[in-house]
Amino acid sequence: MGRSPGAHSTPAPEGTSAVPGLIPDLISGLPWPRWALIAVAVAAGVLTVSCLLCVICCCCRRRHHGHRKKPRDREAVGLSSPQGTTTSAHLVQPDVDSLEGGPQHWGRLQLSLEYDFGSQEVRVGLKQATDLRAWGPGSTADPYARVSLSTQAGHRHETKVHRDTLCPMFQETCCFHVPQEELSQTTLQVQVLSFKRFSAHEPLGELSLPLGTVDLHHVLEHWYQLGPPGTVEPEAWGELCFLLQYMPSSGRLTVVVLEARGLSPGLADPYVKVQLMLNQRKWKKRRTSSRRGTASPYFNEAFSFLVPFSQIQSVDLVLAVWARGPQFRAECVGKVLLGARASGQPLQHWADMLAHARRPVAQWHHLQLPGEVDRALALKPRLRLPLPGS
Repeated sequence: MGRSPGAHSTPAPEGTSAVPGLIPDLISGLPWPRWALIAVAVAAGVLTVSCLLCVICCCCRRRHHGHRKKPRDREAVGLSSPQGTTTSAHLVQPDVDSLEGGPQHWGRLQLSLEYDFGSQEVRVGLKQATDLRAWGPGSTADPYARVSLSTQAGHRHETKVHRDTLCPMFQETCCFHVPQEELSQTTLQVQVLSFKRFSAHEPLGELSLPLGTVDLHHVLEHWYQLGPPGTVEPEAWGELCFLLQYMPSSGRLTVVVLEARGLSPGLADPYVKVQLMLNQRKWKKRRTSSRRGTASPYFNEAFSFLVPFSQIQSVDLVLAVWARGPQFRAECVGKVLLGARASGQPLQHWADMLAHARRPVAQWHHLQLPGEVDRALALKPRLRLPLPGS
């Protein structure tokens, strides 16, 4: 009944489950030609060899990196400090509290101090600063120094701005009248700030030096370590923003009073007086309208003055903020002096206007006490400024 085995087939040996003719039968049963089968076998062999080579290469790389792991770790620790005690996280963002004790963290300032017992004046010589700390992108600043005394509110001296440097050379001297019996209670305060034309100036460091601890019988010149910003109380007389433009061809000086801020809330109806002085005498004056119910008034009022090119070095521009006080009487809140008699930021603003003729230059200014500005007009010598085209 069943089909008899072929003549070429042989019985399988006992104890085995393999069929001797299975693989040849499967190959012979495939519909592919013999050359295609050979090509598939060769491709499979190449793929297998490639996989084996990749596995061997990965193992060798792991072993190689494992041998160099310790030296790389030692190198990363060595970058942090010579002792290797700082972790890699401190390299990205140092701890400010741990660095404040560093000898040059906020920079250094070179000062000279002298007291004239005859005139009872303290002469402060601002020499230079080094290693100032800059914040933000670029790692640079436009530093200047502001000098004041703790016993003389409103009387201060500002140096000119030094552009794009962390080691400015000031080389400026200022004087303060201090009676000899008040020296022990007086503290010299020096602030180093970075100039910003349209925003608050960035503090870089401060120095508070009690004069009672200094021997003023001799001229002293020392380097002092600057402390962190914020130790000196800011002066709160307000600020005024205005624009200057000078046209040499027509001799037209334009002043645009923009706005004020930080005025005392107890003042009412603030307005601004603009005075042009020639040879220490009032020459021309204008005033803005009053602004009610605000300590940050916005004016945006323009005034023009005819100032010949030959007289621009002889004029002084004074902007004064006035308001009604608690007794409903108009009083001067503060003034800003510009011109050849000015100093600090006002002098820089005036010089920028002359250096960039026909271009409007706007800037914020801190208000000074009226008495200080009046004293500056009467006592300070004129400073010759470069004129455009000269």
